[in-house]
Amino acid sequence: MSLRRSLFLVTLAAAALVHADPVPLPRTHAHNDYEHKRPLFDALDQGFCSVEADVYLVNGELLVAHNRTDVKPERTLQALYLDPLRERFKRFGGHIYPELGTQPALSQPLATNAPRVEFTLLVDIKTDGAAVYRKLQSLLPEYREMLTRFTSTSTTPGAITVILSGDRPRELVAADSARWCALDGLFTDLATNPPVHLVPLISESWRPTFNWFADGKISTADQTKLRDLVERTHAQGRRLRFWGVQDQPYVWSELHAAGVDMINTDKLAELAAQLHRTAPH
Repeated sequence: MSLRRSLFLVTLAAAALVHADPVPLPRTHAHNDYEHKRPLFDALDQGFCSVEADVYLVNGELLVAHNRTDVKPERTLQALYLDPLRERFKRFGGHIYPELGTQPALSQPLATNAPRVEFTLLVDIKTDGAAVYRKLQSLLPEYREMLTRFTSTSTTPGAITVILSGDRPRELVAADSARWCALDGLFTDLATNPPVHLVPLISESWRPTFNWFADGKISTADQTKLRDLVERTHAQGRRLRFWGVQDQPYVWSELHAAGVDMINTDKLAELAAQLHRTAPH
């Protein structure tokens, strides 16, 4: 075989690796995902299994932006997230990543009462929670084929689980006997223990419960507190996520080791690379 042909085959193999479907990383969460150059797709290219979209209700449309002044009419929740996720769902036989169909252990529940989760769309409602939820009540059924369905007593897993955060109208959602989304909760919910079918995720700020990492390390007291919180959360069948913590590799390592379920980051490629390096072989 000529040298030129050998180099050509090596180039083809390298290109195939670049464009191969990424390995899903179930414990990754793309914080403020819409601020990346390619919302959703940058996260999918790294194997992320959770993305966050901030929304405002403007002229009857759910527009995605961090600030109300930044909304653009073409950047709707459907256009940036729901429609491309549905296309991918159909292309991969009912999954967002093909491996989630062939390796079901990737989406196994945390406990017997915990819902199985493949991919999470965290919708952070910035204002007007009740009005946004009413819009979602009419919008989400259009995507029911791929969504997790919740009732007051059950969860029927779908390829995508929609969870509301921010200005979520808790009483209004709880009164819905059947719905296509659930809520995130706070540490106080671990004491009141609401139904896991209503609050399947605890999503809290790192401060003031914990101190900042100092010199790249967590204190012994905070490490113990963190592991206790993970254990309590999992015992109730819920997942755990922190926001507002240093977005650094030493934090990701500690959260991963403690069993935190959704590791929050703006640094998609860096977190993915770290998880691939530390994955068991």
